[in-house]
Amino acid sequence: MRQLVITELGKIGHSESDELMRVMQSKRIDDEIIDTILVCEHEEIVTVGPRARNDGINPPPGYATSPVDRGGGLTWHGPGQLVIYPIIKWDLEGESNVKAVIAILEEWVIAALSKLGIEGHRDERMQGVWVGDNKICSIGLSFLRWTSRHGLTINCNTPSGRVEMVSGCGLGQDTTTSLAALGIDTTTEMVMQSLRETIATLSRTLTE
Repeated sequence: MRQLVITELGKIGHSESDELMRVMQSKRIDDEIIDTILVCEHEEIVTVGPRARNDGINPPPGYATSPVDRGGGLTWHGPGQLVIYPIIKWDLEGESNVKAVIAILEEWVIAALSKLGIEGHRDERMQGVWVGDNKICSIGLSFLRWTSRHGLTINCNTPSGRVEMVSGCGLGQDTTTSLAALGIDTTTEMVMQSLRETIATLSRTLTE
């Protein structure tokens, strides 16, 4: 059984959150804190993972960027997007590899969307959660002693055209989008509440 705490940070700079994640990851490894899910929003920035750097994939002009050490390629951050960083020690049954951990996070998002009447699913093109033919949730993690840092994003009602212009690894422009762009009337608050209500996907115990 996993004990979790959700901490909502509000709007926070990406570099500030990165530093906080590193500190909390170290504390979680040493069992100074319990598993913690950080929730925040960033000002617009595109984070560039090692896969994108290795493949020479860059965001279009006009986007602030920052290199990161999580898995994956390009990820857009900005207004109208939930950013969720699980600082979790993955040591329960069925959590023996990265693919299994990502599947657990995908199931959490799919369950939360389902409560809102939105059908999310996986797609063989890339990990994350998709609605129809579009990806609305990206996942990229970094591990130290099997404790995660970085995490996932859910595009709820992002500014028109911004996330759509950022091509992921092997994905064309416009493949990644937001729920609002798909004509789904929702807000970050609605999605976050649904994530809270489906937290049992990660654990049976929630401490707030």
